[in-house]
Amino acid sequence: MDQSSSASPASLTPPASNPAPGHPPAKAFAALRHPGARPFLIGMWLAMLGDSIEHVISYWIIFHKFHSTALGGFAVISHWAPFLLFSVYAGVLSDRYDTRRIIQLGMGLFMLASLAWGVLFLTDTLEMWHACVILVIHGIAGVLAGPSVQMLMQDITGPAQLQSGVRLLATSRTLGFLLGPAIGGALMIALDPAIAILLNACIYLYLLIWLWKAPYGPKFRTEPRPARAVRGFADIMSAIRVVAQTPAILTIIVISGCASFFVGNAFQPQLPEFLVDLGYGGDEFRYSLLLGANAIGAVIAGIVLEMRGLLAPNPRTVIFLNMGWSASIGVFALSDNYVVSVAALLCAGFLFLSCNSMAQTLVQLNAPSESRGKVIGLYTTAAQGLIMFSGITVGIGGAWIGIHASLAWSAAILVIVACAVLIFLCPKGPTMLKG
Repeated sequence: MDQSSSASPASLTPPASNPAPGHPPAKAFAALRHPGARPFLIGMWLAMLGDSIEHVISYWIIFHKFHSTALGGFAVISHWAPFLLFSVYAGVLSDRYDTRRIIQLGMGLFMLASLAWGVLFLTDTLEMWHACVILVIHGIAGVLAGPSVQMLMQDITGPAQLQSGVRLLATSRTLGFLLGPAIGGALMIALDPAIAILLNACIYLYLLIWLWKAPYGPKFRTEPRPARAVRGFADIMSAIRVVAQTPAILTIIVISGCASFFVGNAFQPQLPEFLVDLGYGGDEFRYSLLLGANAIGAVIAGIVLEMRGLLAPNPRTVIFLNMGWSASIGVFALSDNYVVSVAALLCAGFLFLSCNSMAQTLVQLNAPSESRGKVIGLYTTAAQGLIMFSGITVGIGGAWIGIHASLAWSAAILVIVACAVLIFLCPKGPTMLKG
C-alpha cells in the first residue's frame, strides 16, 4: 500500500474499510497463502493447547493437595505480573535477537514447567514453594515469547496480510484454550495426572522443532537489526516516546489498557457465582457452556471475519468494537436469564477477538521497524499486564457492592472512557498505514 507523501509517521491511520479503486478486495484466509503460516499456526495452537492442559491438571492437583485460596490467587498474579513488568524488555529482545530462538526458549520453559509438575506429582514430593516457583516459570515463558510470536507472524505474512495473520493466530490460540479443559480432563481420567502432564510436555516439541530451520526472522529481513545492547529502563522510556509521537498507537494502547484495567477477564473466575444467581448452581453442563461461550464467540469471529475479509484496521473501529464488547459484558452482568447471559458472552467473545486482532495489527504496522518489538511489548503491558488490576475493580469491588454491580459499573466506566478517547485522542482523517 502506498504511503501518502505528506503523511508523517506520527499521523498514520488506516484507509477506509472498502478497498480503494484498483485495489483487489481482501481474500478469505489470506495469511494461509504464505507457506510458513500453516505450520506456525498449528504450532501456536498446540502451544496454547498444552498451556491450557497444564493449567487444568496442575490447578486440580494443587487445589486438592493444599486447599489454599492464597495459592490460587498467586497463580493469577504469577501469570499476569510478568506481562506487566517485563513485556517491554521481551520486546527489546525480539528487536535485537533472533525471534525464532526466543520463542524456542519460551517453549522450553513451558516444557520445563510441565516436566517439573509431572516429576513432583509422580514422586508425591510437591510442596507449596515448588508450586510457586513453577507458576513463576510458566508466567515468564508466556511473556518471553509474546512479542517474538507477533513479530514472526509479521515476517511470515508481510504487512499486507498481517491482520489476517493476527486474526488466525488469535483464533488458533483461542481454539487451543477452548479444547484444553476437555482434553486435559480426559487425560486425567484415562491416565494418572502425573503421566498426563508429563506427556503434555511433548506438545511443545512440534513448534520448537519447526522453528529450528524456519526461514523467517531478522536474518531474512531487509531492514537493519538494532544494536544489541539492552538499556533497561531507558528502553521503556524510548518505547513511550515512540508511542507518544504516533497517535494511532497511543490511541490503541490507552483503550486496550483501560479495557484490561477495568474489566479484563476478571469475570471468568466469578462465573460460578453468576450461575448460582441464574438458578443453575449445581448444573455442570450449563457451567461448561457459560465458561466456553466467550471462547466460542472468539473462534466464530476469527472464522467469519477471515471468510469475508471484513474490518479493515482503523483506530476508530477499535474503539467502537471496544464499546460493543463493554456493552455485551454489561448485559451479561445485569442479566437474570441464562440464555441471554450465554448470548451476551458469545457476543463479547466475537467482539473481543475482532477488537484485539485489529489493535495488534495497528500497533505492528505503525511501529517503526527499528523499535517494533519494544512497542509491541508496551502494548502487551497495557493489553495483558493490566489485566491483573481487573481483579481489584471487578473482584474486590464485587465484595463491596456485589459482583453484578461491580462488573456492570466497570463496563459502564469503560464505555465512558472509550467515548473520551474517541473524542480527544483518536487520530482523525483517512491517512494511510505503513506497508
